Amino acid sequence: MPFVLPECDKDVPERKKHIYLKDEKDEFAIPACNIATTPGDLTERGCTYAGCRGVVGGPVKDVIQLQHGPIGCCYYPWAARPHVATGTNFHLANAFSTDLRESNIVFGGEKKLYNSIVEASEAFPNAQGVFVYATCVAGLIGDDITAVAKRASKAIGKPVVAFNCPGFRGVSQSLGHHVGNQVLFDTIVGTEELEEKTPYDINLIGEYNIKGDDWLIVPLLESIGLRVVCTFTGDASIHDIAKMHAAKLNVIRCARSAKYIAEMMQEKYGTPFMEVDLYGITQTANDLRKVAQYFGLEEKAEEVITKELAEIKEELDFYREKLKGKKVMIYQGGPRSWHWPETMAELGVDVVVVATTFGHEDDYEKIVKRVKNGTLVIDNPNAPELEEAMLKYKPDLFISGTKEKYLSHKYGVPFLNGHTYESSGGYMVFKGLVRFARDMYKSLYSPSWKFVRTQETAAEAQ
Repeated sequence: MPFVLPECDKDVPERKKHIYLKDEKDEFAIPACNIATTPGDLTERGCTYAGCRGVVGGPVKDVIQLQHGPIGCCYYPWAARPHVATGTNFHLANAFSTDLRESNIVFGGEKKLYNSIVEASEAFPNAQGVFVYATCVAGLIGDDITAVAKRASKAIGKPVVAFNCPGFRGVSQSLGHHVGNQVLFDTIVGTEELEEKTPYDINLIGEYNIKGDDWLIVPLLESIGLRVVCTFTGDASIHDIAKMHAAKLNVIRCARSAKYIAEMMQEKYGTPFMEVDLYGITQTANDLRKVAQYFGLEEKAEEVITKELAEIKEELDFYREKLKGKKVMIYQGGPRSWHWPETMAELGVDVVVVATTFGHEDDYEKIVKRVKNGTLVIDNPNAPELEEAMLKYKPDLFISGTKEKYLSHKYGVPFLNGHTYESSGGYMVFKGLVRFARDMYKSLYSPSWKFVRTQETAAEAQ
């Protein structure tokens, strides 16, 4: 079996089953995944609360996002995850916490939670509801946040939604995604009706509008004649989510974090769904054709694709020439690790290492299918594994998140933040690809790298 144990893991041999070197003799093997982290392995995973609050519930723009726990867990507002919104960034600009203290741990925090909901609602009367998230502390002391939410909802006359997502639940943030989907489906979806329905109404599922991705995708879908009822949950209001059941089709962008709600809607409302990538040229074009075919809009889709490709060709050709032959290492949460190999190939870039934080088996099946032989695939990597991979595979560029930025810089490897992007706009569909390529180019060709002393240059200097 083509599994490998890095030198840094000699004291944690269990890590071998998580690290797979794609081999044509065993091309369908996948690394062990979605299981508890081995004790002694310094995981970089997020927790269940992070997945629920930071990914699924947090982007909803017109509700009070209230964290029930110590103030230290109140991390996600402001610029931590820039899921921007139209008309307001209320959800990013304000942080709400019950700020649990020792006395609350001893005597319980339910009264403080109730008072916090009422106080926050009075202070921000334009908010359309309150989302309450349980942290580890709230879960351990046994506060019944669902019961408190019901009482508080009657008091303020608005929806108060309770997410039982203490961080210790599950093996990673992935369970938090599931909790967020389930709670919003059970409490909000189907509680309001669309004022006017059309035959072309869809939901965009699992799109969180990081730096405006949604603002690239929605106009493209509208240009072929579709109407997006709700984006779950980027740039969404609580009222948009309430009307999701009216859509004719669910189009899933992040299958790892939000396929759950599409499956629940299919079962309850009979709404079909389809998965899309929407990164790069070929994948975006094929996705548009696939969605258009469902509604009989194929001709319009071809017209839009031709127009969009003509608009980006000249600029994209420049970046392709500059990026051709470069090697990249990708470490993302889940789906982007299989969304991007084909996109990189279109840019002439070679993917040498792929890793995910919380990928499941279906994510790794897609990754392994889309990368070439000899690519290293790592599940839930720790920092020493990332260091060793950088030194061994020598990528020209590392695309990951904020935590890995300085590790990359330490080794003199140009870095691009693939979680929240480096630019002022999104990376998706045709126009986003140009921005993605431009940011890769800017990072690779920054003159600052000539001042960085790597192991090789340090040795040469001696």
